[in-house]
Amino acid sequence: MNRKRYALVGTGSRSRMYIDAIAGNFSDTAELVAFCDINQTRMDFMNRRLREKFRHAPVPTYRAEEFRRMVQEEKPDTVIVLTWDRTHHRYIIAAMELGCDVVTEKPLTTDDEKCRAILDAREKYSKKISVTFNYRYSPRNTRIKELINSGAIGDVVSVHFEWMLDTRHGADYFRRWHRDKNNSGGLMVHKSTHHFDLVNWWLDSEAESVFAMGRLAFYGRENAEQRGVTEFYERCRENPVAAVDPFALDMSGNELMKGLYLEAEHEDGYIRDQSVFGHNISIEDSMSVMVKYRNKAVMTYSLNAFCPMEGYNVSFNGTKGRIEVRIVERPYVSGSTIDQNDPDYNMREDGAVTGRSGESEASISLQQIWGEREAITWTEGKGGHGGGDGLLLEDVFKPGREDPLKTAAGLEDGVNSIMVGIAANRSFATGKPVHIRDLLRT
Repeated sequence: MNRKRYALVGTGSRSRMYIDAIAGNFSDTAELVAFCDINQTRMDFMNRRLREKFRHAPVPTYRAEEFRRMVQEEKPDTVIVLTWDRTHHRYIIAAMELGCDVVTEKPLTTDDEKCRAILDAREKYSKKISVTFNYRYSPRNTRIKELINSGAIGDVVSVHFEWMLDTRHGADYFRRWHRDKNNSGGLMVHKSTHHFDLVNWWLDSEAESVFAMGRLAFYGRENAEQRGVTEFYERCRENPVAAVDPFALDMSGNELMKGLYLEAEHEDGYIRDQSVFGHNISIEDSMSVMVKYRNKAVMTYSLNAFCPMEGYNVSFNGTKGRIEVRIVERPYVSGSTIDQNDPDYNMREDGAVTGRSGESEASISLQQIWGEREAITWTEGKGGHGGGDGLLLEDVFKPGREDPLKTAAGLEDGVNSIMVGIAANRSFATGKPVHIRDLLRT
């Protein structure tokens, strides 16, 4: 069997999932042929990791400005785009122009202008674009899709979706490049695209109009000052104020973070351990959205990024009954016992979570009109997202499995998810409802 050739552009922490899949479980169908990044130190780190973990020979490395030369010389079949969100469109379009299919991390891009450019390029070059929405593959979310498809609650009339990010994971967006809305589109685009995609998929519909309100209510210097904080710092490294701040990120004890960020910052100036109560944070941390769908269903949605626990609650009201979902992905943990310096447990090579307290919760219930409340069961798999990550990677690197629920996501899915967040951002700014079709008109 001829293996498909893959080149990665962007070698930050997210790249490990794809690198490990190509060099590991899917090495019989996939071949890693090159890295491309703005940072040579980061690419060198990933090459060392390839050798040490997989005994894999180093792959050629190219600087960002050499992207076209990389494609011409290494001839990948597919380019995997893992860069800052605002640059996704640049590599997606260039890859298609050079004859490659594309796999891109969510979000597809950050604004309507870039979205239209991608759509125009796909129309011109007719290449395949896949968007990696791993939440679709989580067995519990698949079970919800099956229930709705079965007609158990009839036609869905309304959805209430509440997402909570905690003071480890949620705070981390305010340390990183995501805190600049120009880079990420804010959490409405970078994070909520997952959730908007889930609802599109669950309902088998797409959003028509959006009204939203959002603000920076917790993070940022001004909010901290109003709560009485008087000592501040710009970054954690070698700062005595940060040493006693439970929100500070100390990368010195984490080999992965040292290799990818601390020891690489001299090249591109990217500071990974900024204070969440610093200046120049332009994204919101508290957001509320109302969405109307083409099938006439309506969703109320909220996202808060400073909660004491992490998870989500979703309820579906239908013409025959109601589904309720409660998921606690990370319970409350005392600030004196957790390791605040491990904000994203996926940064750990072994996938372990340090300092957890209590157990995660997950429940789905179904209650039909005039019926008794019924607990719904499902089977969790192994690996990230209850085994969902493995299924996603199989669709990326070994396609062909049966997919009756249409879990694999393409360009249209990527567009339909980000446009809800893009419309929400527009509504934040104008205070008015936004019709998505108006944003996509040239």
